[in-house]
Amino acid sequence: MNIPVEYRRRGQAVWMDSISDRMITSGRLGGWIGEGSIYGVTSNPTIFGQAVEKNEGNYSAAIARLAASGADAFTIYDELTRHDIARGADLFAAQHAANPEDGWISLEVLPSLAQSEEETVQEAARLSKLLSRPNVFIKVPATPAGVPAIRRLIGAGIPVNVTLMFNRKHYRDVAASYIGGLADLAARGGDLTTVASVASFFVSRVDTLVDRLLDEKIAKAAGAGKARLASLKGRAALANAKVVYQDYRAIFGGAEFRALRAKGGRVQRPLWASTGTKNPSYSDLLYVENLIGPDTVNTMPEKTLEALLDHGRCGGDTVLEGVDGARQVLADLASVGVDVEAVGETLQADGVVAFAKSYDGLLATIEARRSAAAPTVGVRA
Repeated sequence: MNIPVEYRRRGQAVWMDSISDRMITSGRLGGWIGEGSIYGVTSNPTIFGQAVEKNEGNYSAAIARLAASGADAFTIYDELTRHDIARGADLFAAQHAANPEDGWISLEVLPSLAQSEEETVQEAARLSKLLSRPNVFIKVPATPAGVPAIRRLIGAGIPVNVTLMFNRKHYRDVAASYIGGLADLAARGGDLTTVASVASFFVSRVDTLVDRLLDEKIAKAAGAGKARLASLKGRAALANAKVVYQDYRAIFGGAEFRALRAKGGRVQRPLWASTGTKNPSYSDLLYVENLIGPDTVNTMPEKTLEALLDHGRCGGDTVLEGVDGARQVLADLASVGVDVEAVGETLQADGVVAFAKSYDGLLATIEARRSAAAPTVGVRA
């Protein structure tokens, strides 16, 4: 049994959180698509940085070629990333044509623009125009500057993958921005059927930080108090995601969206991101098997995808199970001084910094290889 195919029948699409030249040229990506193991791909500066650093494919030759033409580090980064995304989009083209909910690939705007609405809009529009494919999402962070940018991009008919969402406020703000963008597009006489969006809600990182906060409290507690704190470990992330899914159902089942749906508007699917298990004492599919449900996406690292293909299970709509219990977990965490909403704000701020650091590191790697390659290539030319 191909578990991702079973998930798709239940309304969830399995995506992979990875892309590289080698993955494309080896035929591995095409193979997964052909067998129905994945229905989309996400990327970010960290993912590209790892691929380039390991030279997973033909990046060194490409850098040398571009360096010989006089390209600087940013231009090389821009060319490499768009080239991979374009080829990935083309591999997914048939899948996307068969079902416009499937076959998507994402490219993120520069992390340095996370605090600038105007620059985010301009960069997203540039990338969308250059790639010029119907199945490319432009990734925009759910920062205070990113949220209004999302509305403007959707209003312009540009598909958006919203990233770096960690709490209910992030989700509700993003959903409102998407719906507002659809309303703007409709007011302009635009075709709502041509624009789509997913809301990437990060999961495992919530447990990582909450567990650390609980461990600090456990170290100072005793007896029943210690046991109660310990019982809450590893439960925050799923509880958070399940409650957000209830927000999704309420928002996209409401009157405001129903009017837009009647005009062809699509729901903004929740996308579970950061679903690789970071704590080895937890199940390797903890954030996969417990978040199955209609109109959702789960994007996962290659290692997690392999685990799903090897020993994954497909139960019912697990994202709908234990919702009352999820609300209680969040209430219990609050009662011991762990505010998951505040945790989400910390994680978003940290995520913006981490992506910017990854991007800076990637540019430094490209610059070093560009500088080393340019003189050599120049002599040959």
